[in-house]
Amino acid sequence: MAAAEEAVPPPVGGAAVTNAAEGRCQARGCARAAQAFGCPAAALLSAGIAGGLLGGVMRSPVRGLASSDGEEGSDRTPLLQSTPRVEAATREALETTITCCHSSAEVAPVCGSARYNLAVLAFFGFFVLYALRVNLSVALVDMIDSNTTLADNKTSKECAEHSAPIKVLHNQTGKRYQWDAETQGWILGSFFYGYIITQIPGGYIASKVGGKLLLGFGILGTAIFTLFTPVAADFGVGALIVLRALEGLGEGVTFPAMHAMWSSWAPPLERSKLLSISYAGAQLGTVISLPLSGIICFYMNWTYVFYLFGIVGIIWFILWILLVSDKPETHKAISRHEKEYILSSLKNQLSSQKSVPWVPMLKSLPLWAIVVAHFSYNWTFYTLLTLLPTYMKEILRFNVQENGLLSALPYFGCWLCMILSGQAADNLRAKWNFSTICVRRVFSLIGMIGPAVFLVAAGFIGCDYSLAVAFLTISTTLGGFCSSGFSINHLDIAPSYAGILLGITNTFATIPGMVGPVIAKSLTPDNTISEWQTVFYIAAAINVFGAIFFTLFGKGEVQSWALNDQHGHRN
Repeated sequence: MAAAEEAVPPPVGGAAVTNAAEGRCQARGCARAAQAFGCPAAALLSAGIAGGLLGGVMRSPVRGLASSDGEEGSDRTPLLQSTPRVEAATREALETTITCCHSSAEVAPVCGSARYNLAVLAFFGFFVLYALRVNLSVALVDMIDSNTTLADNKTSKECAEHSAPIKVLHNQTGKRYQWDAETQGWILGSFFYGYIITQIPGGYIASKVGGKLLLGFGILGTAIFTLFTPVAADFGVGALIVLRALEGLGEGVTFPAMHAMWSSWAPPLERSKLLSISYAGAQLGTVISLPLSGIICFYMNWTYVFYLFGIVGIIWFILWILLVSDKPETHKAISRHEKEYILSSLKNQLSSQKSVPWVPMLKSLPLWAIVVAHFSYNWTFYTLLTLLPTYMKEILRFNVQENGLLSALPYFGCWLCMILSGQAADNLRAKWNFSTICVRRVFSLIGMIGPAVFLVAAGFIGCDYSLAVAFLTISTTLGGFCSSGFSINHLDIAPSYAGILLGITNTFATIPGMVGPVIAKSLTPDNTISEWQTVFYIAAAINVFGAIFFTLFGKGEVQSWALNDQHGHRN
């Protein structure tokens, strides 16, 4: 399971790299070096064959594709035999050529780059996506006739009232419905029944036609359905449940489609940064939409929650269609330098075979390691996302205004952690030469065992409000490390099929969203601290199991079934 077991690619070379190096050398005025050796020889030297001549192992011109000492030896031998005849002037020309050709292969600038523009637009896309997902959980409180839920009120008396209710004029012009607790559960859960269906089809379609339109129309469809939520509620609970399931169908394709796009856009040593930026929008969407939806319900009425976020989703779709392309080759504004950098960094990682290798894919243990980790992480995530407001209200007895803000605080910490951990993960790989699997394992362990520890601790501190909020916030914040762990490991083991792999893992990872809160509710009939401790124990145990399983069986190199040839490559 060690990182040393990863397969190592052959050194980067061949006609394509040779010709590219030749053109760059001549363009930079390396005339004397080109005359002495010719740029083809210089390109081979810069690819790592000159490592022995210069007394060390050199990286390939493409950052992130490490050279192999064992495999480059045969290419280096003829050159070493001729080195005694190289004169001083020729050596100077050699060094000039190497410097010239290496400088042209530097990482393309970040500022204004097409790949980071894609990450920012994706960030806002997932911001909208999660705002559309969670707004109903807030609005539903105002949609229900308060007399209907009085019988279901099971507020615990173990903890004293934290603070007196704040008297604020509450706008109550929105229509109210007589829906009991069970009906509300069906309304909130119906989203996942649609969401789980389109995961694998979404990944497959994205691998065939690209993720741009699939992601765009997935969010657009969800936004349009959201606009019709008040109308569906008037038609009846059945219509609202169907509408929410349709929203789930639209959102189900989004994450696989985004993964499929990143398989063509993200250089291996920038994957953690780019993906953590794009998916962090989901956390910030939760942070902002929870309190904002509450404010809108309070001062306007609940219908405006759906109108506002629906319109924002349509605006985002227009920008997405105008500014984004499926691949660097089809982007209209990308620089030539950035396009060459991206394509060359992915050269040995993508497959051109038409058919999807379903059987070897499903037999792949590294894939199932991601499945187990994804399932385990989402058990805690969905349980807290759904029941954290209930815990704060019924156990810790915060008032509604404080509850909304404090419920969002853990997800703000997670958003911040995702951004920072993405930077740290890629720096460890690029500057400190940590292997891919080492980084993925360490970040997954921190992001799963850390939350488990603080989740259990939160159950032991009783009615200490400050510590409870602190521990739950730290628990959710540490989960952000997983965004640079197992969450993007699909791109490491099979970049050509990353969308399909995410569809598979997210299908299993959606199950906790459907059954986790139900089990938690059944374990807390009286809303006592001891009952909630059991909920936290179960979530923590599942998290630890997932972390250990991924550490034992996860991989960091491209798997043989994901390539045209049958050789694995290090990222």
